[in-house]
Amino acid sequence: MGDKKRVLVIFGGQSSEHEVSRISATSILKNINLDKFDVSMIGITKDGKWLYYDGPIDKIPSGEWEEIALKDGTRSIADRVSLFDNIISCKNNACGLEKASENEKSKKIDVVFPVLHGCNGEDGTIQGLFELAGIPYVGCGVLASAVGMDKIYAKIIFEKAGIPQADYLYFTRKEIYGDVEGVVDKIEEKFSYPVFVKPSNAGSSVGVSKAHDKNELKEALIYAARYDRKVLIEEFINGREVECAVLGNDDPVASTVGEIIPGNEFYDYKAKYIDNTSKIKIPADLPEETVEQIRNYAVKAFKALDCSGLARVDFFVHKETGKVYINEINTMPGFTSISMYPMLWEESGISYPELIEKLIDLAVQRYNDNLKEYDE
Repeated sequence: MGDKKRVLVIFGGQSSEHEVSRISATSILKNINLDKFDVSMIGITKDGKWLYYDGPIDKIPSGEWEEIALKDGTRSIADRVSLFDNIISCKNNACGLEKASENEKSKKIDVVFPVLHGCNGEDGTIQGLFELAGIPYVGCGVLASAVGMDKIYAKIIFEKAGIPQADYLYFTRKEIYGDVEGVVDKIEEKFSYPVFVKPSNAGSSVGVSKAHDKNELKEALIYAARYDRKVLIEEFINGREVECAVLGNDDPVASTVGEIIPGNEFYDYKAKYIDNTSKIKIPADLPEETVEQIRNYAVKAFKALDCSGLARVDFFVHKETGKVYINEINTMPGFTSISMYPMLWEESGISYPELIEKLIDLAVQRYNDNLKEYDE
């Protein structure tokens, strides 16, 4: 069968979704086919340390992995550049490419699987590192990752692509802190209550609130501004929350559609990861024509952002009119045991291990497709 591909799984990260990343990575590590892949792990701590980890997978979700890595005397990634064929090495504020020594070539990483959610992982930053280092990686490229993470700019692109969505406004942190009353007045001029308030760059519903009156709106604006310098305000859509998974590069395909039945007023962070009161229905109980429209919009959104590998696209289906509205796109969706993305593909006939293998293959294909020639 040939040599195994060496896959580096990176988890943790410096974002509000650090804990979710650890759970997602654990699920992937437990399901990856070890007959085909040789797996290494690197965890990124909340304070930004990159630590090589070869301890028990079960210690990753709790965060115990970090203490084990440090107690075992594991060196930081800065001391282990041989894990990469090429890696960015920054010393004294001067960055350059550092090659692995010849006797370390056998340790070359073939593909990186960055199981990182939120800022500094899903927003194009780490993808840029891999691009500079010349390493194939799972998921969307720099542009799609950055735009997909920024809800405001994603909305601008969706609007250009003709995909229906909720009406919106946005303000900067400086505007909110400087004149929250004035911001509230502008919002009330455009929308009636309730409204949703979200950080533009955050995931897993972190920093999101549903405001029912002026006081709640003020609190929601200040709360969201803690997580990002741009804050999005959306009109309320009285809709069912449904999600569709997309897989592929230039010719992506969409899964069946699943529905979230929130345990809370909306599908917030607590409902997603803590209290387990929300329910998932796969496939969603929707008319066939509505399901096909959602699947078509999901692929259209994926292509509009120039995504690759994977994405989960979230929608609302209006409870009275049945109209479909796009909510957002997630370029590195959750891979936990209760995450919709792998469950949707399971329902569509692709098992978890098969899905991981397809994503790794797509990463290599995208890397080869993006190779450029330069005149001497």
